[in-house]
Amino acid sequence: MNIGQAIRLCRTQRGASQGAIAQRANCSVSYLSMLENNKRDPTLSTVTKIAEALHVPVGLLFVLAADQDELGEIDGSITAQLMQSALALLETTANMTTRAGNHYG
Repeated sequence: MNIGQAIRLCRTQRGASQGAIAQRANCSVSYLSMLENNKRDPTLSTVTKIAEALHVPVGLLFVLAADQDELGEIDGSITAQLMQSALALLETTANMTTRAGNHYG
């Protein structure tokens, strides 16, 4: 599982800085950076706070973070569709946020 990569993907898709997300998630920028670089393992409560700061469901982070071997017997084509759907959802909500004028900084 690569939760750091999923956090970075969501953050960059949102056009948000590490500083903005760290402030909203009540953590330091250096800690968020360490998470994104897989140098720390966050608690579930930290992942939840970051997901809320990113305005994404926490489950989306876990879907984006999952490696194929962690998904067990799920067919690869279903996994690919799930990932595409998750990314499309992220892009759609990012566009809605931008149009609404909610910028992260």
